[in-house]
Amino acid sequence: LLEVNLQNGILFVNSRIDREELCGRSAECRIHLEVIVDRPLQVFHVEVEVRDINDNPPMFSVAEQKILVPESRLLDSRFPLEGASDADVGENAMLTYKLSSNDFFILDIVNKKGKGEFPVLVLRKLIDREEIPQLKLSLTATDGGKPELTGSVSLLIQVLDANDNAPVFDRSVYEVKMSENQENQTLVIWLNATDTDEGMNKEVEYSFSSLTSSSIRKKFLINEKTGEIKVNGAIDFEDRNNYEIHVDATDKGHPPMVAHCTVLVEILDENDNAPEIVLTSLSLPVKEDALLGTVIALISVSDQDSGVNGHVTCSLTPHVPFKLVSTFKNYYSLVLDNTLDRETVDNYDVVVTARDGGSPSLWATASVSVEVADVNDNAPAFAQPEYTVFVKEN
Repeated sequence: LLEVNLQNGILFVNSRIDREELCGRSAECRIHLEVIVDRPLQVFHVEVEVRDINDNPPMFSVAEQKILVPESRLLDSRFPLEGASDADVGENAMLTYKLSSNDFFILDIVNKKGKGEFPVLVLRKLIDREEIPQLKLSLTATDGGKPELTGSVSLLIQVLDANDNAPVFDRSVYEVKMSENQENQTLVIWLNATDTDEGMNKEVEYSFSSLTSSSIRKKFLINEKTGEIKVNGAIDFEDRNNYEIHVDATDKGHPPMVAHCTVLVEILDENDNAPEIVLTSLSLPVKEDALLGTVIALISVSDQDSGVNGHVTCSLTPHVPFKLVSTFKNYYSLVLDNTLDRETVDNYDVVVTARDGGSPSLWATASVSVEVADVNDNAPAFAQPEYTVFVKEN
């Protein structure tokens, strides 16, 4: 993505940078570089911030959403819609919604406690199925960029007959926190929807709604009789740290009526990743008359975990003439810290240990063999300062 002009030192872009491809939805996007300057050898750390532009329009996951509306539903009944997503960040990803003009529905926006805003259809005029069996509307999402970009989805309203009362969840949004690496069949939540009808019309079956993606269906399963949602696949915080599960509760009336709820599952990190070390040797072998502070190697450490589990500290083999100097976040230089004498020690095996802050802590090691190169720092020497020799005459 970036190159440096070897003649004048100017750093320039050599190919298009896609912030969304590089950093996803992260609030900050930075590229870290290490620049090595020769004669004298110096190391510079460069941090390039990639700023977002509004180059992604709002997108809906489907071209058409189907909403089932029984004709007996009361005014102000609410029907959740799937919102749009925008790959940009910040203001460029702030979405507003607009519903096409109609006589029966208005649009309400629900803020799900920091999880984003979601559009909801609110019934404001009763629909007679015999007169209007089907209604087509359009939902448009507009982002906050300049210029603003839009995306839209068709809403197909199908008006159903019969069955007076729909099942009801005790809340529309459930929030669950669970640790990663849970075993299969671990209970996530036990949902319960009630229906005030009698007989078959009050019997409820649970299912994932059409808004629940196939990737989520591979991670969780739902018991259609009891409403239990359980783990059914590997849950890894580093792979994904939250899930939004849309659930339908459908009664057995004719036609059936449906209630909707959303389960927001937050995955908590565990210390299941050891630190990783990348060690780059620079000045090998090292002359025995090298100056103190000479950079021997560059070291970078990382840990896929978050928080204290991802906080890494480094240490060296004791009793070696070297030390670690922190040059930047998670970057170190291995430098000479004491004088060398090849005639005393001609090679050092240096081990770098990186340890995270989790409990229990995980660690990793990397080693570098530092050979000491000879310089002409010793004059010839006789074994003794004076020799006495006796020679017979003749």
